[in-house]
Amino acid sequence: MTPDLECSALTKRFGDTTAVENVSFQVPPGSFFSILGPSGCGKTTIMRMIAGFLEPSEGDIRIKGKSVLNVAPNKRPVNMVFQHLALFPMMNIAENIGYGLRRQGMDKTQIGRKVDEALDRIGLPGIGSRKVDELSGGQKQRVAIARCMVLEPDVLLLDEPLGALDLKLRERMKVELKSLQAAFDTTFVYITHDQSEALVMSDNIAVMNNGQFEQMGSGQDLYYRPESAFVAGFVGDTNRWQGKVTRKEGDAIELVTENGLTLRGATHGRDLSDGQQADVFVRPEAIRIAHDAADLAHFDNRISGRVTSLLFNGAASRILVGSEDGREEIEVNLPQSGEFSSIAKGDAVHIGWASDQGNCFKAGGN
Repeated sequence: MTPDLECSALTKRFGDTTAVENVSFQVPPGSFFSILGPSGCGKTTIMRMIAGFLEPSEGDIRIKGKSVLNVAPNKRPVNMVFQHLALFPMMNIAENIGYGLRRQGMDKTQIGRKVDEALDRIGLPGIGSRKVDELSGGQKQRVAIARCMVLEPDVLLLDEPLGALDLKLRERMKVELKSLQAAFDTTFVYITHDQSEALVMSDNIAVMNNGQFEQMGSGQDLYYRPESAFVAGFVGDTNRWQGKVTRKEGDAIELVTENGLTLRGATHGRDLSDGQQADVFVRPEAIRIAHDAADLAHFDNRISGRVTSLLFNGAASRILVGSEDGREEIEVNLPQSGEFSSIAKGDAVHIGWASDQGNCFKAGGN
C-alpha cells in the first residue's frame, strides 16, 4: 500500500547549521503520526518542508507516491492547523469553514452542503451562523480543523495546536482530536513537545533530538522498550541514575552510582561491560512501597528512607523518598489501593523494584 506521506533522507541546512539531518519515515493511509521532541530539535522544520514553506537541502517528500518538491504550498494536497488558529473574527462559523472552498470557486449550494457535513462531523451541527468569539476554545479548535478538512487534503498537518489551551481543555481535546481523525479518515501528522499528547493520540510516534529521529514506534514501544537514553528519559516520567558498572552477568548488571548506591538493572541486549559508565532508568510505577521491609524481600533493589515530598494528584499521586543516608531521592507512584492515603512528609517507608525494571544504557545520552 502506498503511504500517504513518505520522507526520504530529508535534510535541511541554514548556512552552517543543520536543522534536520537524513530523516526518513513513512505514514500509512488514515493513521495518526506524531513527531515528538524538545524545542529546537527540528520538528517544526520538517513540518514546514512537508507544507512547502521550506524546501529541503537534500531528500524527497512524496504524498500519495508523488514527489512534491518545488510544488507551491497552495498546490500541495496538504493543509495545516497552527497553534494560533487564525480564524477570521469578521466571518461567522460557516463562512470560516467555507473560506477555502470559495477561493476554489465552488458554488454556494455545494459550499453549504460541505460546511453542514463538516459541522456534523465535528459535533457542532447548526452553529454556522454564530461568531467566532461566541465559541469556547475547544469549539474553535474543531472549527479550525473543519476549515481544513472541507478541502479534502490527503494529509493534515497540526503544529502544536493544543499549546494555547488550558490544561483541562487540553486533556479533553486529546481524545476529541483522535476521534476527529477517525471521523474524517484522514492522515494526521502532529508535532508536539508534550509526550502525553503524542502517547494518547498517536498510532506511531517519532522521537526527535538534535535534527534526527532517535526512535520510531508505537507509544508502548517508546515507553516500555526505549532504544536510547534520550528516549528513556524523555518519554514518560522516570528516575535516572549514573554510575559505574561493577559486575555483568548475561543481561544483568550491577552498578554503583556517584553517591555510592548499589543498583541492579538489565541491559536488554545492549553492549555494556565492567568498568563502563552507565545510566539506569526506573519508572516510578515500577517501584513498590511498603511499611515493612520484609514485604520487599523478593526484590533485588531495596532502599529504606523517609518521604521528603508528597506530590498529590488523586489517582496519579506520587511521593519522593529520600534514602537513609540522604544521598538519593526516588520518585514513586502511590498504589491506588488506598493503603497509603494518609502518608505524609517525614514518614519512614521501604521501597523496592526488580532488576529487569532498571533499563541501562551507556552513559552519555541526553
